[in-house]
Amino acid sequence: MLPAGSVIGILGGGQLGRMLACAAAKLGFDVHVYCPETAPPAARVAARHVCAGYEDAVALRNFAKACDIVTVEFENVPAAAAEAVAASGTPFRPGAKALAVAQDRAEEKAFLESVGIAVADWRRVDTREDLLNGLQAFGGAGLLKTRREGYDGKGQAVIASRADADSAWEDLGARACVLETLVEFDLEISGLVARGLSGECVAWTPPHNMHSEGMLRRSRVPAPVDPQVLGQAQDISVQLAEAMDYVGVLALEFFVMADGQLLANEFAPRVHNSGHWTPEACATGQFENHIRAVAGWPLGRAERFHDVEMINIVGQEALRPPAGFGTDVSLTLYGKGEARAGRKMGHSVRRTGPARSRTA
Repeated sequence: MLPAGSVIGILGGGQLGRMLACAAAKLGFDVHVYCPETAPPAARVAARHVCAGYEDAVALRNFAKACDIVTVEFENVPAAAAEAVAASGTPFRPGAKALAVAQDRAEEKAFLESVGIAVADWRRVDTREDLLNGLQAFGGAGLLKTRREGYDGKGQAVIASRADADSAWEDLGARACVLETLVEFDLEISGLVARGLSGECVAWTPPHNMHSEGMLRRSRVPAPVDPQVLGQAQDISVQLAEAMDYVGVLALEFFVMADGQLLANEFAPRVHNSGHWTPEACATGQFENHIRAVAGWPLGRAERFHDVEMINIVGQEALRPPAGFGTDVSLTLYGKGEARAGRKMGHSVRRTGPARSRTA
C-alpha cells in the first residue's frame, strides 16, 4: 500500500491521464506523466512531465525509477515500452498481459472465448483470400477491422456485399484484420469494474452507450434493460478482470441482443469514456478507484446515488456551455487548445432523477 506522497507514473498524456492525475492528487500522490507530446492535457496538472518517445528505453527506465508505481491511460502503449518499465523494477499495473491482449483484436477475441465469454462469430484475416472465405461463411457481409490501433470507429469498414471486399481491404491497408459477422442488437452497454491488488472487485451500473460515426456521444444510466442482464454484464466483467489477474479499472463493451443475451465486443484495460459519469453520480468514481487499485489501497464503493446522462463534447461544441449548465449539469473540459472537428474536448454530466435501479 503506497503511502500518500508517493509518485505514480502515467504512460500517456491525454484527457484520461489528466483526470487520473487529478484523482491521484486528491489522494495525496504526486504524478509524473510520460508521453512524446510537448504540451498534453495531463502534463498541466501533473508534478512532472517527461517528454520522450515510447521507443526510448533509457528514458522509460529513468522515468520508471523515479516512480513508485506506473500505470497507463491508453492501451496502445508499445509492448517494448511496457517491457522497459517492467525491467526497471518498478511495479507496472495493470500489467503487460492485459495490454498485449487488448492491442490485438484477434488475440482479444480468442482470449475472451478461452475464458468462457461469448463474442460474435469472427475470423482472422491475413490475406484477401481469408477475407473472401470469411464473407462466404457470413453470408457475404461483415465488419472488417484492423487487428491493431483502431479506435472511435477508425480502422474498420462495413462490407455489405462481396463487391465491397476489395475496396475495404485496400482502404484498411491490406494488413492483418479480423472479420466479424454483422449482428442485430438492441443496444450497447459497458461493464465497468475495478479490481484491487488484493483481488477485491467493485462494479458500477452498466451504462447504455450511444455512438455516432463510431464515436461514443452519450451514456445513460441505468441502461433500459432487465436489471438481471445488467447484473450479468457486471459478473462477466469481473470474470474477465479475474482471468487476467487485473489491477485497476477496465471496461468490457457488450451488444445486448433482443433476447437479453450478451455478446462481448471489446475491452479497454483502462478507465473508459463510458464511465465519465461515475465521479458525479457514485460514491467513488472510476478515476479514484483506478488510483486506489494500482496504489494497493482498498477500493471505494461503486454505489450509484442517482440516474445520470453523460454527453461527450466534441469539436466546437466546447466553445459554448452545455444546456442546463449551472443547474443539474456539471462540465469537465480537457484543456485542449484546438477544437478540431471530431476531437473530444470534454464532457458534461446531467442528473436525470433518483436512482431507479441501484445495480452496483
